[in-house]
This record gives sequence, C-alpha cells and structure tokens, in this order.
Amino acid sequence: MQQVHLEEHLQDRPLLKAGSLKQIVVYKAQQAWDLTLQFPQILPFKDFQVLESALLQHIPEVNQIHLRVDAQDDSFDQDLLQDYWPKAVKFSGVDSPLCNDLLDKTLPYLDGKQVYFDLDHEVTRDKFDHDFLPRIQAGYQQVGFPNHFKIKARVDAQKNSDQIAAFRKEKEEKDQALSQELTNQFIKASQKKEEGGSKAKSEALKMGRAIPDHETITQMVDVEEEEGRLTFEGYVFDVEIKSLRSDRKLLLFKMTDYSSSFLFKKFSNNSSDEALFDQVQEGMWLKVRGSVQEDTFVKDLVVMAQDIQEVKKEPRRDLAKEGEKRVELHAHTTMSQMDGLVPAKDLVKQAAAFDQPAIAITDHAVVQSFPEAHYAGLDTGVKILYGVEANLVSDGELVAYNPADIKLEEATYVVFDVETTGLSARYDQIIELAAVKMENGEIVSEFQEFIDPGQPLSETTTNLTGITDDMVQGSKSEAEVLHAFQAFSEGTVLVAHNASFDMGFINTAYQRHGLGQADQPVIDTLELSRMLHPNLKSHRLNTLAKRYDVALEHHHRAIYDSESTAKLLWIFLKEAKDQYDMTSHRDLNSQVGEGEAYKQARPTHASILVKNQKGLKNLFKIVSHAHVNYFYRVPRIPKSILSKYREGLLVGSGCGQGELFEAIMQKGYDEALAVAQDYDYIEVMPKSAYIDLLDRDLIKDEATLEEMIENLVKIGHELDIPVVATGNVHYLNPEDAVLRDILLETAKKGAFSKARNPEVHFRTTDEMLEEFSFLGQDQAYEIVVTNTQKIADSIESISPVKEGLYAPKMEGSDQEIRQMSYKQAKALYGDPLPSIVEERLEKELKSIIDNNFSVIYLISQKLVKKSVEDGYLVGSRGSVGSSFVATMTGITEVNPLPPHYRCPNCQHTEFFTNGEVGSGFDLEAKKCPECQSLMESDGHDIPFETFLGFNGDKVPDIDLNFSGEYQAKAHNYTKVLFGEDHVYRAGTITTIADKTAFGFVKGYERDKQVNYRSAEVDRLSDGLTGVRRSTGQHPGGIIVIPDDMDVFDFTPIQYPADDQTAEWQTTHFDFHSIDENVLKLDILGHDDPTMIRKLQDLSGFDPQEIPVSDEDVMKIFSGPEVLGVTPEQIFSNTGTLGVPEFGTQFVREMLEQTHPSTFAELLQISGLSHGTDVWLGNAEELIRNHNIPLSEVIGCRDDIMVYLQHQGLEDSLAFKIMEFVRKGRGLQDDWIATMKENDVPDWYIESCKKIKYMFPKAHAAAYVLMALRVAYFKVHYPLYYYAAYFSIRASDFDLIAMVKGKEGIKGAMKEIRDKEREKTATAKDKALLTVLEVANEMVERGFDFKMVDINKSQAKDFVIEDNGLRAPFRAVPSLGSSAAQAVIDAREDSDFLSKEDLSKRGKLSKTVMDYLDNNHVLDHLPDENQLSLFDFEGE
Repeated sequence: MQQVHLEEHLQDRPLLKAGSLKQIVVYKAQQAWDLTLQFPQILPFKDFQVLESALLQHIPEVNQIHLRVDAQDDSFDQDLLQDYWPKAVKFSGVDSPLCNDLLDKTLPYLDGKQVYFDLDHEVTRDKFDHDFLPRIQAGYQQVGFPNHFKIKARVDAQKNSDQIAAFRKEKEEKDQALSQELTNQFIKASQKKEEGGSKAKSEALKMGRAIPDHETITQMVDVEEEEGRLTFEGYVFDVEIKSLRSDRKLLLFKMTDYSSSFLFKKFSNNSSDEALFDQVQEGMWLKVRGSVQEDTFVKDLVVMAQDIQEVKKEPRRDLAKEGEKRVELHAHTTMSQMDGLVPAKDLVKQAAAFDQPAIAITDHAVVQSFPEAHYAGLDTGVKILYGVEANLVSDGELVAYNPADIKLEEATYVVFDVETTGLSARYDQIIELAAVKMENGEIVSEFQEFIDPGQPLSETTTNLTGITDDMVQGSKSEAEVLHAFQAFSEGTVLVAHNASFDMGFINTAYQRHGLGQADQPVIDTLELSRMLHPNLKSHRLNTLAKRYDVALEHHHRAIYDSESTAKLLWIFLKEAKDQYDMTSHRDLNSQVGEGEAYKQARPTHASILVKNQKGLKNLFKIVSHAHVNYFYRVPRIPKSILSKYREGLLVGSGCGQGELFEAIMQKGYDEALAVAQDYDYIEVMPKSAYIDLLDRDLIKDEATLEEMIENLVKIGHELDIPVVATGNVHYLNPEDAVLRDILLETAKKGAFSKARNPEVHFRTTDEMLEEFSFLGQDQAYEIVVTNTQKIADSIESISPVKEGLYAPKMEGSDQEIRQMSYKQAKALYGDPLPSIVEERLEKELKSIIDNNFSVIYLISQKLVKKSVEDGYLVGSRGSVGSSFVATMTGITEVNPLPPHYRCPNCQHTEFFTNGEVGSGFDLEAKKCPECQSLMESDGHDIPFETFLGFNGDKVPDIDLNFSGEYQAKAHNYTKVLFGEDHVYRAGTITTIADKTAFGFVKGYERDKQVNYRSAEVDRLSDGLTGVRRSTGQHPGGIIVIPDDMDVFDFTPIQYPADDQTAEWQTTHFDFHSIDENVLKLDILGHDDPTMIRKLQDLSGFDPQEIPVSDEDVMKIFSGPEVLGVTPEQIFSNTGTLGVPEFGTQFVREMLEQTHPSTFAELLQISGLSHGTDVWLGNAEELIRNHNIPLSEVIGCRDDIMVYLQHQGLEDSLAFKIMEFVRKGRGLQDDWIATMKENDVPDWYIESCKKIKYMFPKAHAAAYVLMALRVAYFKVHYPLYYYAAYFSIRASDFDLIAMVKGKEGIKGAMKEIRDKEREKTATAKDKALLTVLEVANEMVERGFDFKMVDINKSQAKDFVIEDNGLRAPFRAVPSLGSSAAQAVIDAREDSDFLSKEDLSKRGKLSKTVMDYLDNNHVLDHLPDENQLSLFDFEGE
C-alpha cells in the first residue's frame, strides 16, 4: 500500500497493510484510473472509508479514481451488509422518488443465507426486482461482496424494527468517530494550503517559471493551429475554477489581447497552486506561457498554461494638469439604441479616472440613462450634464423658391439636373449640366454640356454617374457652360428634383464666375411630391418614374433625369390643381408645414444640453413630443417645438450629420454662417470621427476636412459662439470599435460599402489636443479645454431624479382607511378588539399613515372592490398579504395574524402565537366554548415587516392578480379615478440578451467572412449585452402622477416599442428608475381569477364559500385515487394535473416525495417551488437524506423571521437575517454564532447559506387559496372543472386524438415523449403534452370529447354536452380565436346552407374546410347552395 502514501497510523490497520495492487487501468486523456485492490477479506466499512479518502487526497494528479475491491474471503454477516448499504446505494446511482424514501429508511437483512429487502406494497416490486436492486447488488460487488450476491424484494415481511433502530444508533456513533478521524486527516493539507495562500497574496501572482521581459509575445490572432510553447499577454475577462473528482482543481480563464482571445487551462498540482488559482481575477493582465492544443471538449484551440505571471498594465491616463482637463460634451451610453456600448455609470467612472470635472450624456433621441448617470455622478463627484442628441427637422420645406405670381399653366419651365464630383457645392465641381425647356407640357428644346474638372474623376463619381474621364476631358470650361445655361434659362421657371442640391451648385458656381445668384422662380419636384403624396415611402426620381410610368433611361445621367423630371412636373402640377386648387407658383407653398410635414423632412442631428431644472422639464416635454407626436422611423423634433421649449436649454450643432456641418461641407461658408446663428455652441470633432465621410468621398481629402473645421472655428469667432471639441463618444477605448461595427452592421446603418466607421472612443485631454494641433496650440486649447469648461460651468447642478414618494392625494384617505380597517376588524373579532388584533392594526396604521401610504391602500381597495362588484375575484401577489390592514380593507384574502379560531356569532377568539400551528386553515373543527357555534379558523403568521420593511417606511408594492378578461377594464378604471393625463403604463427597456448578442457576433462573422475562436465570440458577445434594443411596458404596472404635478416632473413619455397605435402611453424612463418617487399599481392579468369566474358561471357556486380544508381535495396531493383513477392510468402519482401551482412535472415530483396533507405544507411546497436554490440541493436533500419534515424546512422568506423570533433572536436581527438570506447574500459569522446560541440547528444554518431567492409567504398563500378552489371543482364537479380548464388554460390541442378517447390521447402523448427522449420536442409539443395529460385524465374518469359541430360549438369555450365536452372552433388547427368568432358571427346571421356558404361567410381557408370535411363535421351540408322553386316566387 506504499503507492498511496497512507499515513503511518493508518497503516497500523492490519487488513489495509495486507492489501495489494491487483490491476490499474489509466485513461490518460480523461486523467482517470480504474484501480483494483486485493485484500484477504471484505474490509470493515470504516477501513474502506479511510482507504477511499486517502486515495483521493494523496493522488492529486488524477481527476477520478474508480476503486474496486477484490476480497479473497467474500463472506459477510448482517452487520457488514448493513454497514455498506448507504455506500452500495450511492455506487448504484439509483435516484428516484419511487424508492429514495424507502432506501433511506429501510435496511437489507439476512434470512438464512439469503439477503432480503422489505417493500411497502406490491405495486413497486417489479421495479425493485428488475431495476433498483440489481444495480445496488453491483454496488456491493464493487466493494468485495461475492459475484453471486443477490438481494430479493419482499412485501409485508416481518421487520425487526428494534434491530434497525439499534443499528442506526450504532451507525451514528461510527459516523461521528469516522468524521473526526477524517477531519484530522485533512487538517495538515488545509494548513499547507492556507500557508501557501497567505504567502501568495503578499506578492504579484506567479505560477510556474518566470517569463523574461524580453520573451517574444505572440499575437493571438496569428495562431491558427496547434503550436508548441508560445507566450501570450492579455486581459482576463472570465475566470472559473472547477473542482475535480480527484480533489484537484482546474483553472479556466479567458484572455484577450484585443486581436483575438483564447481559453486557457491549468490543472493544480498541489495546495499552493489552488491558493494561487483564487488570485486569478477578471480585470487582471497576465503573461502566460503554454502550448496551443485542439481541445475535444470545447472543439476549439485552447492554451494549456504552464507558466502564469501577472503584468502591471497602466490604464490610459489624462496627462493634462489639474484644472486644465477637457469636458466631454457629446457622449452616448447603452441607451443609444443599437449604437452606444458604455453603461452610463462606466462612462462617468472613466471621466472620474481621467480626473475630468464633468461629462455630458447625449444619447440618440432618448434620456433613459439619466437616472443611472445621476447616481454615478453622486458616487464619483463628476458633474453630470444632461442632454440628448436630437433628430431635428424643419417644420416644412419650401416647394417654390423665389415665389412669384406666375400662372403655372402658362409658364415656361427649364427642368435641369447637374452631375457633380461630390456633394459639396463649396469643394466639388459640376461635370455635367443638362436641361430641357418645356412649354404647355411639351419639351421644346434641350441643353447638355460636359465640363472638364481639370483633374481625374474618382471611382465613386464614375460608378454613381456613369461619366468617365474620357467623356469630360477637353470639354468646355465651367464659365462657358454657365454663361450658356444662364442664357438658355432666362425668363423661365427653374425646376429640379431636390432643387436645394442643384441650385446650391448653380448659385455657388454663378458666384464663382461673377454671375450673381439665380433670382428666377424655382420649383423643387422632390418637395412637391412629398406634399402631394405624404404616404409614399420613397420620393426618389426612379421610384416616382416607375409609379407614373415615365421613362427613365440611365438614371444619374443629367439629360435623362431632366426629361423624366419634366414629365413628372406636368403630372404633379395637375394633381396640385386638383387637390389644392394651386394655380400659381406662389400657391405651391400654401401647404408647407401642414399635415405631417415632419415625416417628409430629413432629420439632422443637434445636441441639446440642460442648463437648469426648468430646462430639464422642457427637455422632457421635447423628448415626449418627439416620441408621441412626431415619431416617424425615429423620434423627430420640429424646430418649432424646440423653439417653444428652448428656455433653460443649450443647443449645439451636433456631429457630421448635423445641419451646420452639412452646410459647411456642401454649401460653403456663407450658408454655414447663416445656419450657425441658430445654435448656442458649435461642435467640431477629431478628423477620425469624420473618417466615414472621407471614405465615401463626401469630403475630398484630409486637407479639405481641416479647412472645414478651421472655417467652423472662424464662424464661431465671427458670431461670438463658443466652438467646442467633442468626441461623439460611443465606446470607451479604441479596441472596442469592433463592437460598434457589429452593432451597426446588424442594424444595417453602418458605413457604406468599404467605408470605415468613425473612431469615437473616449479621448483624454492630451489626445484631443493632439487631434486639433493643426489649428495651432492656442486655438486647440481654446476649443478643447477653455470652451468645454466654460459650457460645463454655465450649467447648474441638476437632479433628474426626485427624492421621496409623490403619491396621489385623495382627501380623507387616512381616516377612511382607519375607519374601514376597524369596522371590518370589529365585525370579525368583536368590540373591543382582542389586544393582539388591535396592536397589529395600530402598528400598521401608524406606519401607513405616517408615511402617506394610505392613499395607496385606498386606491387598491377601490380597484379590488370594483372588480368584485363586476363579478371577478382578485388574487393578491407579493407581500401585500403580510398586511392585516390590506386584509381588513378587502385588498387581499390572506390573513397574516397568527393562526386562530374566531367565532362568527359571539366573536370569541383563540390565538396560537408560539409557532405550534402552521396555518389557521389546518386547525380542527371546534365549537365556540362561549356559545357553541362552530368557529372559523384563519391566520398564517406573516410579519408585517416583510411588506413595508422593519421600520415600516418602504414604499408598498401592492400587486393584484385580476382576471385576464377584466385587466383592461381595471386599467381603464384608473383613468376614471385620476384622469387620463395622470396615469401611464410603467415603461420598460429591452436590451440585447446573451443569446441575441451571440447571434449578432456570429452574423457579423459570417457577413465579414472572418473566423472567431469561441473565446473571442464570448468576449464580443459580452461587450454587446445590455445595449438598448427597444422599449416596452410592464404587463400590469400603472404609474400614477399626483394631481398637483404633471408627468414631466418625473419622466418623459412615449408609446411602448414606439408603436403609435398603442392604447396606452408609457413612462420613458424604465419604471425601476422612478418607482420610489411615484406610485406604481400592479394590476396584472392572470388565468386563475378567470378560471374561478368561469367555474362560478358554470356551477352557480360562490367561490368564496368553497371550503379551504376539504378532506377529499387534500387527498389529490398524495395520489389520484380520490379522482377514481390510478397512477398508471394517468401517468401521475398525484391528482394535481392542471391544478394551478401544483400541476407541473417539477411540483408533482415534490408532492410525490413530501405527501403534503395540510394547508401549511402546501404553502411550503409553493414557496419551495418558486425559490432559487431552496428545494434542489437544499430542502429536497434535507427531507430525503436527513429526515427533516416538510413543515420544518425553509419554504418561504417569512418563515425565517418567524422561526428565529420563536427561537429567541431579537426582532431586528431576525428581520435582517431574513432579508440577507432571501436575496442570496448568506449569513455573517456573528449571526451564525447567535443562531447557534439560540439552538438553531446546523442544517438550518447551512440551508440559509445556500438560498439565492425566496418566495413571500403571503404570495404563496394567495396562490394556494386559488388553487384549492379550482381543485374543489376538479374533485367534486369534474365536468365544470374540465370545461373551464380547456376553455381558459389550454391553447394547444390535438382534437382528433382527444375525440378518439383513451387510445388516441395516449398515442399522441407517447409520440411527444419519444420526441422528448430524442430531444427534438418543441415548446409547442411540450405545451400540447400538458393539455393531453389533463385530457387523458378526463377520459379515464369516464368523460369524452366531442368533435366540433357547426351548429353547436362555440368560438372559444368548451361546452358541456351529455357526459362530455363539445370542442370550440378555436380547437381546429389553423383557426385562431378571431377567425373562430367570425364563424359564430356568421352563424348568428343565418344558418349555413352549404359548404360553399360556410367557407364564404365564415371566411374559412381551404385547409380548415378540408379538416372539417375529413372529420365528418360537414357531412350534413351539400357542397353548394341548392336552388328552390320558392326562390323564384314573386319574380
């Protein structure tokens, strides 16, 4: 046994010392051993445990050891048999609700020479004999028991319970002794590990050999196949440490050098390595040496790390002196839809790291990052400047320039077009000028000339216009052509399609040659078409020509474009006369700005910054107008709206898509000078921020770009408007540019063809000064530092988020809530009230009234009352049932008082306050000792603190489950209560999720024909998550604005997902940003109240009179027999199929294991099923392996506080522990000590540590109440139940199978289960299986389904007919609810006379008609209407 290095004191065990190695099989790739050891006899169980532990500890280089013992003497007695039982069960891998409880509580025993195992009943014998016990036998044989070893199952055999109890007691003593010995065995290893860890923490991380500074670093992107030893350096962005079965650790980390990324792996060799593994953290820079290998598991190249060394990497720093730092006035966050990549908090943190005093947030069209930026500013001390990059549009573009009183029918027109070298009238040239002269709609003459630009044409120009160098070389000069054109067009009306462009070039060229400006009347056919045809999506010349069947040959050649434009002009002038009675040139402008002119204008960008609190509210109004009144493809802001709300705002000229930059680029200095006067500051950006314009030949070259920027600076000086250098920031660092490339490519709004996207990272002061060094040092400093600081200083400190709750006011609400609560309490509990009731009421009312929460209760009360009056019960959600005031005012049915009896006659009460009863519903029936009336029981012992916090000052979140059918009415009732301008749906923001981001990266990889490793895909995907994609609305959240304020005091508004047809407007801010400032009502839609209403309608029973603790109803949670069926018939060991909360496979398995029989236990099941890490790996193991009763495990969050209070912990500490545990924050050491001092068991403490999220008990109680009502009908009135279930909860059907009965349904179920085993089942398949399970149960109970009937079926609901259910039309495949209703409507008009009549009036497709025909639904109808002699009577 020397090979396993057993400690000396362990070798003293004679049997272990006598052991020898019989066989070893090594699996190198898996790093696993199959080890067979031989011993003289079967080892005592304690020796086996010690051996197994020592092997795992002392052979760390192996991931897994599969140990087998060969015993020369394989005889055994009953003690040895029972000692090994838990180990054999574990080795077998048997784990099933059918056997786990029995395997844990029962032991095998010897009867003569045969081993037996007793079962509870015959039903499971076959499963044990052919599955469970043979696998356990193999487990015994693995530890040395004979090969012929066999266990037989017995049913109802005599058990020796005393012997088993004695064994268990002895086993506990043995386990305790073994545990102590194993603990000592590991102490030394732990001490060594700790010593290694403390040493490692004191210095930079280093594993393996040192990596010299001069060693060559390989770029990750350069590695394409397996390589020997390479060294990489990069940033760690993901770390995971896995524990292997060999007790070794595997370090996995992903690292990037921003050329690509790799997954790195390293196995631990000793405890020192493991301590160092813990030091590898995300955000570190490492140098790693290792080999590149193809990994079969991840199916990609990975690096097997040998040496790892931490590298100190200096972040980018702003090197400017303090006080001389720039301010970024143009920055985007992730709220810039599919464009910005930096969360607001990270942007602000970067500004703080650069020591820049302020930063402006200017997202595209939205202000949704304001709250996050606000809090980041408070955390960092950086001043936040709030703004937006707006889509600015004119209120209407002129159709007629230089308007004149010329009769349109009598005028002579010169329709012309220019082809140019680019878009800039200032920097580009005309290369072709062509025109046609038109009189009375007829072309009478033509003009066409090329102009030699004096330089070669660009590839872009040739591709766009079809004009080549050969065509223009040697042509006339520009001056000659312009003189000739001026003469040709004299005395006419000039016409062009997009005349602002063509006239811009003509007038600029005229001025260049001393010809002045064209002062004759002009018509722009582009704007004319937009005025006449506002619903057309495109007004391009080729689109219009096609629409009006006008010939257009060689589009983008001037002469052909002119001819087509002339023909379109004559058509448009006739339409203008017919539509608007326009007869003169001046009349063409009469409709400018009318209707939806904002849709026709092309948006340009402008920056808007908020100067003060007044400006903030004005900005909220502007953003709201853009989203609600002027949304067209993007939110647009007409200049008139900006002008109306301009107070308190600064307007900047924006980026390269701004009006001012386009003017300087396309129309020259004078035009830009005029445009600039509308702005408060002028923005210029680094040259690389305009790189896309250079690549697209919209700007000739870098020298031209520098001249444009210099001219903008000059304009600023001339108008005394500050010019500022802004970065148009979309991401933090240069290496992040690829992330924006992916976004823009995905949204198809990136650079054209091969053009690059702008370089727009967050620049430091020194970087920005270098960008503008061509302006000279002083000028660069002025626009980079002086002016940006000046603007930042001119802006007041602003808060976009209010403090405190601004609840709506309802006069007398405090008194009304108090009176309502006491009135109901006294009606139930008598006058005077029992002290326990009055103290609870006063405690709650003080908190509610002192914190102005009474109006919230009163609103909820009115909503619930209205719904109940209209016939729909309301279920409560969340913790509102923790409030006794909510119970007394009728908001919730859940009573949070301790369990108690209450006499409805004399109001005598008896309370149980020490936790001895879980729920009042579980109290036995009892007569009142005072008046002998049967007392009622209630109360679930739920502390008020779980609702409003320990101090009672947390804003209440009252969630209510209304019927889905009634939800819209409940929403609209809030408009009645508060007014339409004071209620809005709670807005939400949809961002890119992990899977979506992965898809974007893979799509970009495909489109760009690049190949990323999986680690690089993960890095890029991570960088995209969280970017805004769209907006939405909370499913039931209603925001209520106080009547003395308006919504713009809190947030802008918009439509959900910018759907202008939506019924409700939403808050622009995500509701979480303002939920502590305004009241949010959760008016949710749910199937349960709808189902209850349906059952009430069918039965006539009042659902509130249904008994909660019906004995037969409780039986369905332990088995289906009360329904008259067996588990084998319905494939379920419970009767809860289709019962809310308890019908899913997951919960049914919980029920099978726990067999709940009380309301309190059902609460536990509800809480356990909704929590995270509360059942699996926690309560489930405690119940199965440690015999902890269901009633004692932690099920709901409130249980923790109540239990700890009963154990003696202070109320405040019990509350704090509950809050930490329910949020997955674990326990602090001093709390654990206090819990132990108060006899809280270790298992309870360990359970608390595992929990990640817990369900409120009040929520569970409300759900269980609804479930029991539904279950009551299932047990006692099954056809009502099934009619309601299939009408309300089911949406997928296999009607043919259902009509066939048991065999048909079971066959359809088998098909889906086969798909599940093959992992090919779709979500629709799984939903259908749930419906079929309930359908199968129904037919097994003796009922049947009937096929659709043309004359009897309803549109949506299954109807009871004889001993079954008649299917509705919506159960027919491909026939939705709306189409089904159309059939009913047509039938109500008159009976269907034929198949043809049904198809036409019912608007049924051929597919649906064939289905009905094939299933004999239409057998009674002729194919076509039959004519009768009586049809002709009277003719």
